[in-house]
Amino acid sequence: MQDLLISTLIQGLIYALISFGVYITYSILDFPDLGVDGTFPLGAAITAVLLTKGVSPWLTLPLSMLAGTLTGLFTGFIHVRLKIRNLLAGIITMTALFSVNLQIAGSNLAVDRGTDTIFTSPAVMALFGNMTLMGRKLVVSLLLVVVIKVLLDLYFQTKSGLLLRAVGDNAGLVTTLAKDRGNVKILGLAISNALVALAGCVVCHDLRSYSATMGTGQLVYGLAAVIIGVSTFRFYEGSRLAQFCRSRKALRWLGAPAGTTAVVVGSVLYKLCIQIALSMGLPANMMKLITAMLFLLVLVLSGRKGEEIIHA
Repeated sequence: MQDLLISTLIQGLIYALISFGVYITYSILDFPDLGVDGTFPLGAAITAVLLTKGVSPWLTLPLSMLAGTLTGLFTGFIHVRLKIRNLLAGIITMTALFSVNLQIAGSNLAVDRGTDTIFTSPAVMALFGNMTLMGRKLVVSLLLVVVIKVLLDLYFQTKSGLLLRAVGDNAGLVTTLAKDRGNVKILGLAISNALVALAGCVVCHDLRSYSATMGTGQLVYGLAAVIIGVSTFRFYEGSRLAQFCRSRKALRWLGAPAGTTAVVVGSVLYKLCIQIALSMGLPANMMKLITAMLFLLVLVLSGRKGEEIIHA
């Protein structure tokens, strides 16, 4: 049972990287980016090929993010410069990436057990070599998610980050500030897809494999995690505990957690729900159906039907 809970926590942390990306596009930019289902396997495909070529496992992270950034720039260019509707721009990118991923790594690619990953690299073994593989995965995943979360929180406090938020809330305000809102959208899409590709990269390190179909349903996962996290934290912020924390200067951050924190919690909770469903005897080949049904249940129970995740 303990190993199952730890495994679920690891998966929740890794897939929180996808949720970060979806949080930026849906909750901040109000942009339904369907390209996520193509960017995720893109990061995994690049990682699998690089690992089999003997490239340092840590180098695969920035390279995957670079590929995701280019994908986001492509989607943004189609939408902003070519005036294609956001939904169609995402569909075009997703469709194109399916062929691109096949060209990069084929339909499937496995990484040999003797090849180092970020969880078995010399640096990690030197620091956490006395831990089990599962323990190292938990520590590395947690550190990676915390670093990304902190960087995002710091970025959202900068002028560029505030402009990014303004585009989704009030695009006209950005124009009055003499800023090109189209460029701000493109930047947001680039950051979002970089994080999604990073998630695909880490999943490849975790599973030691890539599949061309592994991106199917990842957008649904990211949306569900965001909605669960945002809904849970809005309920918490109205509680007496949160009010007490906000009344104490040292605990104020506990009374009003950042949106990125909600995303991480939502990702872990959603993975836990899926694991519970599988533990009840539902077959693994019903995973996508389970995911879809859980997403529908989340929308109904939250009472939001999805619209209030915008500008969360």
